[in-house]
Amino acid sequence: MNRQAQAAVMFLVGAALLHAGISGLYLRYVKAGLQPLLLGSGVVLVGTALMTLWYERKESKRAKEAKKPKDAKGEAHGDEAHGDETHSDEAHGRQADGHGHAGDGHGHAHREPRISWLLVLPLFALILVAPPALGSYSAVRTGTALQRPYGYTALPAGNPVPLTVVDYAGRAVYDHGRSIAGRRVQVTGFVALDGGGAPYLVRMALSCCAADAQPVKIALTGQIPPVLQPDTWLQVTGTYTPRRTKDPVNDGPIPYLNVIEAKPVPTPHDPYDETWNQ
Repeated sequence: MNRQAQAAVMFLVGAALLHAGISGLYLRYVKAGLQPLLLGSGVVLVGTALMTLWYERKESKRAKEAKKPKDAKGEAHGDEAHGDETHSDEAHGRQADGHGHAGDGHGHAHREPRISWLLVLPLFALILVAPPALGSYSAVRTGTALQRPYGYTALPAGNPVPLTVVDYAGRAVYDHGRSIAGRRVQVTGFVALDGGGAPYLVRMALSCCAADAQPVKIALTGQIPPVLQPDTWLQVTGTYTPRRTKDPVNDGPIPYLNVIEAKPVPTPHDPYDETWNQ
C-alpha cells in the first residue's frame, strides 16, 4: 500500500479506538482503567494520519509545480529537432507490450493490489459489531481463579452489604467468613450450571484484558429459583455459610451462599470484575 493508503488505515484504526473508548465498547476487551491509554492512542493515530495526508498532498503539489517548466522545455525541443521520436516511442511501447511488460514502455509504476484494502474489514467489524462478554460457556470449562486477597476492607454498616463475587468468595474461603458472618450480603453475577445442573453465581475476573479473563464462582444453596437459565444475571441476597465444594475443573475452592432472595437484573455496563488484583 502507498503512503496515502497507509494513512487511511491508520486513521481508521485511531477512529475505532476512539469509538470503543468513548462508547464503552472497550469494556468488552480490556479493563476500565485502560480507557485513558486507549483514547490517547486513538488521538495520536488520527493526528499522525492527518499529518501524513497533509504532507503527501503538499509534496504532490510541489512535484507538479517543479515539473511544469521542464515539460514545456521538453515539448519545444521535441517539436524542433526530434519530430520522429514520437513514432520511435510508440514502437518501443508496442515492443514492450509484445514482450508482456505492463505499463507504456516508460517505466511507470504499478498500482497496488486492491485486495490489500481487505485489511480494513476487521476495523469495521470492531466498530459495527459488539462482541458479547465471556459467559457461562467459558465459566464451566475453566477452573475457578480465586486468589488469596492482600487484605480485607471494613464493611459498611447496614444490611444487606453489597459485595462483588470475588470479594464474597475471598472472605468466605480465606477469612473463613469472620467479616461477613451474621450479615446479609448482596452479590450480582451471571448464572452458570455445571454438568450435574448445580448452579453457580459467576463473575469473570480480569487482570488486563478479556484474553486473560478467568471465572470466580459461588455455589448457591437455600431458596434458589426453580428455573435458572445460563447467562442470566441475578442479584442475590443471602447469608454466609461455611459449606464449600471443589471446582470439578481444577479442584479450586468454591464457597456457598445461602440464598434468601434472587431476582434477575440487566447485564451491567461493565460485566467483568477487576477487584481481584487491586
